[in-house]
Amino acid sequence: MPLPSVEHETHASPTWSVIWLHGLGADGNDFVPIVPELVDPSWPGVRFVFPNAPVRPVTINNGVPMRAWYDIKGIALADKQDAEGIRASIAEVDALIAQENARGVPTSHIVLAGFSQGGAMTLSAGLRHREALAGLLVLSAYLPLHDTIDAERHVANHDTPLFWGHGTADPVVPLALGQQSRERLESLGYRIDWHTYPMAHQVSLPEIHDIKAWLTARFTTA
Repeated sequence: MPLPSVEHETHASPTWSVIWLHGLGADGNDFVPIVPELVDPSWPGVRFVFPNAPVRPVTINNGVPMRAWYDIKGIALADKQDAEGIRASIAEVDALIAQENARGVPTSHIVLAGFSQGGAMTLSAGLRHREALAGLLVLSAYLPLHDTIDAERHVANHDTPLFWGHGTADPVVPLALGQQSRERLESLGYRIDWHTYPMAHQVSLPEIHDIKAWLTARFTTA
């Protein structure tokens, strides 16, 4: 069964979906408050799906269980990666996409979004997905399993629009790590709409405005 989620629909019969993955230790309620700031009257009906990650022990948090898409084993996020946990969460994201398909929303009308660890999962799942998504929205994140992405990526999402926002003073996911991840994907031919903001590990109002414009383009040009 797909993960339990918090949902918000802009109209009674949505024809588009945004699956938004939260960060480490948060839950599906984390980004619900920004929906009113994002929705534009020109949009078609959109269902926002905010799933709750499974609860698991997190090494960097002294093994205390919390909602996490995968374990974080050290301060250096790109080291000692939890490949098993990442791959299990890729399957969870695929199940969420399949759920929206079953509710009448084609994959081509689904945007996959995420913040921090959720953004890392957006890249991990989205670039490997076997059907073309409407877009990938990545916030304050990095590319996990970067050494396997070339072999495991799927051509279906090679040209999928990709928005990437990052804070210049991010102490959790350093800007340099985000830039390295972006450059890795660009070396494989991905085109990335890259934005930086004078902020820490967070989402700012200017970033929300840019996300709104990007989503509007996805929903109104299909």
